[in-house]
Amino acid sequence: MRARPVILHLDLDAFFTAVEQLHKPSLRGKPVVVGGVRGRGVVSTASYEARAFGIRSAMATSEARRRCPNAAFLSPRFPAYRDASAAVMELVRAVTPLVEQVSIDEAYLDLTPALPSPGVDEVEETAERLRARIHDATGLTASIGGGTSKLVAKIHSDLAKPDGLLVVPAGEEAQRLAPMSVRAIPGVGPATAARLSAYGVTTVGRLAELGVDECVALLGKAHGTQLHAFALGADDREVVIERAAKSVSAETTFDTDVTDRVRLGAHLRALTERVGERLRTDGLSGRTVVLKARRHDFSTVTRSVTLDQPTDDTAVVLRQAERLLAALDVSDGLRLVGVGVSGLSLYTQPDLLDGLLDDSLPAPQAPSRVDDFARPDAGGGDGGSAEPLPAAGDEPEPATVSWRPGQDVEHTEHGRGWVQGSGVGRVTVRFEGPHTEVGRVRTFAVDDPDLTAADPPTWQPGDAPPDDPAAR
Repeated sequence: MRARPVILHLDLDAFFTAVEQLHKPSLRGKPVVVGGVRGRGVVSTASYEARAFGIRSAMATSEARRRCPNAAFLSPRFPAYRDASAAVMELVRAVTPLVEQVSIDEAYLDLTPALPSPGVDEVEETAERLRARIHDATGLTASIGGGTSKLVAKIHSDLAKPDGLLVVPAGEEAQRLAPMSVRAIPGVGPATAARLSAYGVTTVGRLAELGVDECVALLGKAHGTQLHAFALGADDREVVIERAAKSVSAETTFDTDVTDRVRLGAHLRALTERVGERLRTDGLSGRTVVLKARRHDFSTVTRSVTLDQPTDDTAVVLRQAERLLAALDVSDGLRLVGVGVSGLSLYTQPDLLDGLLDDSLPAPQAPSRVDDFARPDAGGGDGGSAEPLPAAGDEPEPATVSWRPGQDVEHTEHGRGWVQGSGVGRVTVRFEGPHTEVGRVRTFAVDDPDLTAADPPTWQPGDAPPDDPAAR
């Protein structure tokens, strides 16, 4: 255990929706939901104004609409989020070189190089200065937790939300954790919590009192030993500067259950194209191709095949994914399909025999577990550099003109703006940006030649919009 609270966990508040509110002045202080906007889409992130209506990550968009029909429901704009994340992480790395970015909106920091002999006051001052710099430079707010370990820092950044700071002095870890629910401990999910509850263990303090032997008897050696240590606040994990991606994946949820293999194949090709492009962009290749499918009854099936050599070739990945799909019974319909590549490395060696494989061979059907298919929430996983993917419900674009709510556009006469909505051959655009007043609204034909898609607005450190309490 460290003797000083030098570990920080930084988490940007309601990140996706915060970026949307910064870029869209008319949405500041109003409920905003980012995620899949079509039939079976799910919520990725809800602004704090939307959370007041009970809207949360992973909720069906249809349910979110029922709870707050007047909220702005927007499709994700990942280039905008990546730009904002990069600006924040540049400020973070100016504080200490020991930074472990665990998702697009969160990171661990080790302040040891910056503060050779820190106490709680020095850590708090450093963290507050960082939060202020982030807000001044980007307009975003961050919550920070601090302590002697990643465990303590992460739990207390959650407690500090929104826009807060909590640092736990060394020696107070177990005392601070004791009254919390066992669900606060990483690795305690619903099944483990239910098992512990059956033995009267519902708080972290009670888990610590069990003793390591009882924890092992209840939960097994590895799981029981680790959870008992966590209950005491003991966590010696280091801040890791370089993180490797576990997998690159893409998935889509259908408006209605699909049994047509031709349609499923078309979606599979589109998803594989996205996966292959991301692999090549990041200079990655992988050996294991994974197919994910969710049936009509919500049961999820994964199938995988491992290649002899890693690949970033879309055609190779597609061929294997098609084999896996061909071996799957789809007669009752699928509501979701996804493709992933795992076992990643930084090199590619083409399999010279791949093109000679007999396509008549049956597809491997051994079940496989993949932990990092794109989740509906922003952050909170170990996806590393794998790009966050469009939310479930956003199917491949048709060949005709299609505008997504929240999409950046530019008009030859009216300038830059964003799509408020579209339908029956019309598209409504609000013309505004990060540094403008609330903009005017205009409606055009969906195929208006003067209206084109645009890149998201960008900012540089020190170029934040004027401070606006409604934007917090």
